[in-house]
Amino acid sequence: MNDKKPERRGLGRGLSALMADAYLTPADVDAAPRRPETHLPIEMIEPNPDQPRRTFDPEALDELAASIREKGVIQPLIVRKHPHKEGHYEIVAGERRWRAAQIAQLHELPAIVRDLSDTEVLEVAIIENIQRADLNPLEEALSYRQLMDRFGHTQEKLAEALSKSRSHIANQLRLLQLPDEVQDFLRDGKLTAGHARAVITSADPIRLAREAVSRGLSVREVERLAQKPRETGAKSTAAPARNKDADTVALENDLSAAVGLKVSIMPKSAQSGQLVISYADLDELDRLCQLLSSH
Repeated sequence: MNDKKPERRGLGRGLSALMADAYLTPADVDAAPRRPETHLPIEMIEPNPDQPRRTFDPEALDELAASIREKGVIQPLIVRKHPHKEGHYEIVAGERRWRAAQIAQLHELPAIVRDLSDTEVLEVAIIENIQRADLNPLEEALSYRQLMDRFGHTQEKLAEALSKSRSHIANQLRLLQLPDEVQDFLRDGKLTAGHARAVITSADPIRLAREAVSRGLSVREVERLAQKPRETGAKSTAAPARNKDADTVALENDLSAAVGLKVSIMPKSAQSGQLVISYADLDELDRLCQLLSSH
């Protein structure tokens, strides 16, 4: 396991100010004094290679490009000086605008230049995507995981900083436990996050996910199927699942959401039993140890 724990810190006042720049709306631009900005040649601006968003909807970019042709780029990009290329700049926030501006054949873009470290650039890029963009559930979950792993943010701190509930963040993180095939269904929009969270509790998540996609099942239907014992497996291994009441299953789900890992409760009697937390690799075990040691 990695003995080095990430530094735990909150979102600083400087970062909050930066995000205020990144979230200017047209109304803000008209009402507030102009922030110091410049116009940079578009060929001197490059995207952040650590940008957490990997897919950009071509239709959405075309719509944004059409708006830019008509009204220009109202909201400036946030950039920093390129760490390796003299005279070039790296995007901190606003890659969609940069891409759409190229489609609109603009030659320069309004930009606010900030002096930021690599760590701050990645943190802002992740938060901007979470707050502004239509990330798919897996991209959102990966963004949360990056913020936790690289910057030491807890689920509570993320919930506070991003104005989201802690249970939402925990539930999104659980999606990273899904098998690759199920993640592909989710990434392609064939399954919703609600379907995927129900599939996680199944004895055979891949089979249930395929059935949900082929039959067009609702989330409630998937939840009901996920609670049924595996019919093709040995009856002796399916028996404990049948003995679990609804409260126990609900508690398993709550605990899984809280720790971000699969949790199983196996009662032995009315008063005793076992609680099993499953991890897929040493990184997940390391995160669990950090979580337990922080309380």
